[in-house]
Amino acid sequence: MRSYREVLSSSAVRNVLLLGALVRIPFFAGSVLLALHVVQTLHGSYVQAGLLSAIVTVCVAVSGPWRGRFLDRLGLRRTILPSILVGAVCWSFAPFVDYVPLLVLAAVAGLFDIPVFTVVRQAVIAATTEQNRQPALALESVSVEAAFMVGPVLGVGATAVWSTTVVLFCVQMCLVLAGFLVWLLNPPLRSADEDCSDASPVARRAWFRIEFVALCVGACAAVAVLAGSELTFVSAIREFGAQRWLGVILAIWGFGSLVGGLVYGLLRRRISTFLLLAGLGATTIPMAFAGGPVFLGAAGLFAGLLCAPTLTASVDQLSRIVPESGRGEAIGWHGAAMTLGNGVGSSVAGIAIDAGGYAAGFGASAALGLIPGVGLALLVRVALRHSAIRQQESARRAFEKTT
Repeated sequence: MRSYREVLSSSAVRNVLLLGALVRIPFFAGSVLLALHVVQTLHGSYVQAGLLSAIVTVCVAVSGPWRGRFLDRLGLRRTILPSILVGAVCWSFAPFVDYVPLLVLAAVAGLFDIPVFTVVRQAVIAATTEQNRQPALALESVSVEAAFMVGPVLGVGATAVWSTTVVLFCVQMCLVLAGFLVWLLNPPLRSADEDCSDASPVARRAWFRIEFVALCVGACAAVAVLAGSELTFVSAIREFGAQRWLGVILAIWGFGSLVGGLVYGLLRRRISTFLLLAGLGATTIPMAFAGGPVFLGAAGLFAGLLCAPTLTASVDQLSRIVPESGRGEAIGWHGAAMTLGNGVGSSVAGIAIDAGGYAAGFGASAALGLIPGVGLALLVRVALRHSAIRQQESARRAFEKTT
């Protein structure tokens, strides 16, 4: 565990990881509460709840790249201050209005979403070196998993005591306060050896190339596998007639991801994001053959082992191909791709489940990781080889001119 001891010995890394864990809990709680509020309090349909979630998701995805670019150009405080103010105004009214005004206010708040994920990941990268970045990002990924497991449980549990109106208001105000805490602490988004006041953002064309695009597509595919699997778990458990075990099965799956993320952080050698993505798809296949909740839980534990490592490797690889002054926008694009993957995975798995049951759902989810993983690995390898050949050719021509 020396790798983790070295990472956590830095107060800057410790503080950023703790901050990230705290601010993400209300984020995940709010996502679930929105749908619950529409159905339970506003007496709307599940279609309306799904439409609201879809619109908010699209708005958050759209906000990622341009908010990230502002982080590179304007710095943290000047970027998130409008988000804090807009979020405070919108969520002061949204929980108390009818469906249509709620839709509008939630969409506006989504467009000015506090870029928590971008800030935390950029701060972790800035606080580490290339040697200890992998374990630090692994811990960051594990904290996301923990917040994803804790946030919805706390939010839904609170609705047993108070109305969804009160709980939704409190959770969103906690998210606004979390944004204010980020503004107050103002963690550095660039390493200490770069003068942020003098450094200008690098041109997008310098890093928005085939490898970066492939990373975004890979991140989209990885989240699609997870979203599709999550939906298919529900279908499988219902078909087994064991609904009471759904929470346990999902917890086992999440535990596998936690273990996989921690183990990956201990590795001294980096593994290609695309190979991990293909592995994530391959390890999802056994769940299609589950005949009961026990086998499904065991297969889910096995499949979960590559969830966190795939996303961790993706962010780590991004940090190595994108210059520091462009990482805010790059992580914003990366986050938008993951948000898109959530919708893609749920849609594809839903169609497959309707056509062939839970086995088809897990099969489709596996294909979303296996096929893009292999294809992207080959594509990037060929593209990098061609780039190396062009550089050698340019160097040869330059040498011939001088001689």
